[in-house]
Amino acid sequence: MADFVDVATIEVESGKGGDGLVHFRRIKFVPRAGPGGGDGGKGGDVILRVDPHMRTLLDFKYKSSFRAEQGANGGSFGKTGGGGQDLIVRVPPGTVVFDEETGQQVADLVGPGYELIAARGGRGGRGNERFKTSTRQAPNFAEGGVPEQHFRLRLELKLLADVGIIGFPSVGKSTLISRISAAKPKIADYHFTTLTPNLGVVRLDENREFVVADMPGLIEGASEGIGLGHEFLRHVERTRVLIHLLDASGIEGRDPLQDFETINRELALYSDNLASLPQIVALNKVDLTEGREYAPLYRQELEQRGHRVLEISAATGEGLPALMQAVWDELEKAGGPAPMKLEEAEPVVLEMPAEEERELRVQKLGDGVFAVSGTDVEMMMARADLQHGEGIRRAQRALEKMGVILQLEELGAQLGDTVFIGETEMEYRPDYS
Repeated sequence: MADFVDVATIEVESGKGGDGLVHFRRIKFVPRAGPGGGDGGKGGDVILRVDPHMRTLLDFKYKSSFRAEQGANGGSFGKTGGGGQDLIVRVPPGTVVFDEETGQQVADLVGPGYELIAARGGRGGRGNERFKTSTRQAPNFAEGGVPEQHFRLRLELKLLADVGIIGFPSVGKSTLISRISAAKPKIADYHFTTLTPNLGVVRLDENREFVVADMPGLIEGASEGIGLGHEFLRHVERTRVLIHLLDASGIEGRDPLQDFETINRELALYSDNLASLPQIVALNKVDLTEGREYAPLYRQELEQRGHRVLEISAATGEGLPALMQAVWDELEKAGGPAPMKLEEAEPVVLEMPAEEERELRVQKLGDGVFAVSGTDVEMMMARADLQHGEGIRRAQRALEKMGVILQLEELGAQLGDTVFIGETEMEYRPDYS
């Protein structure tokens, strides 16, 4: 059986926009045909898209870096460069996406039809043909493409199951799910048999079916991360109904009522939502003599507390039809099972939160060294054409307009000093011409 992986960290990088081209038409018998540099193409996006056939994040154990295609540079005679191809990264239903740097949750890809534009491709730069005006007939500069976006993302999988089977280790969760669905979990007579959740589909008839998951054994202190801890509880969060399985036989030497209280305490400590989920208590192992004898006593006690209780044997199948009907009744009260059919899914497109605008900041780092930062000025310089004199002069005018030159002068910048603007290093020349 493949490993179950429910947490992964990946890096995504969109495609840079293609650069605009500086080009002048050369047409026979047409002197001064004018500028003809085309625009660059848009860079590709990186898109996380839900694949309903995936069940784990195992794929990201072997590949964790994803980069979309860059946009092509502009061509001659006004030709626009081709756009970079989007990169589709498939994730399982129930994937929650976090920005690893900020810890902020950016998307909850709950099911088919959901996708996240994780990194937006840069726009293409304008070619010199776009800068022609009545007073500037031969612009000798173009615009660079918008730089790529890069994010480090943490993916966490929360299983999409309508019903969760909870209980201490060895109470029979794996046996139960193997009886009520086609799931084939490993089953053995020792503690912590189930180290990963198992999903199965329960089909009552043509019109009634739901997804059930047996959850890894819970122990005291799980809400604080002890044992399987949060790995267990994270998967319970999405369920609508819980089957709380208890070992009525007591052959493991534990008190079922104490187990019931312990697990509910852990659910409450982890989340108020978990504690409020409807529970159906199933007293298991009534096929054993001890279970048959003690189950009615435990049932009476739990029913007096207001719980719905059924006696079952996961091993023989006794009481399972009644248990499944009780589960269906609770699901209907909760709004019914979650629809998971791909053909019924409506597209839901999400995007990464926009980066906060950073204000202009000019600093002196040392003798003759200065740093300029800020969203607008860094973007301007990233797109500036610093290969042609007219492009440099255009960037210089933009720096003057933004107030960068004035602030550098106030900090004592001299001709020839080094100025860093974002990723660009340049020589300070306030009177460039």
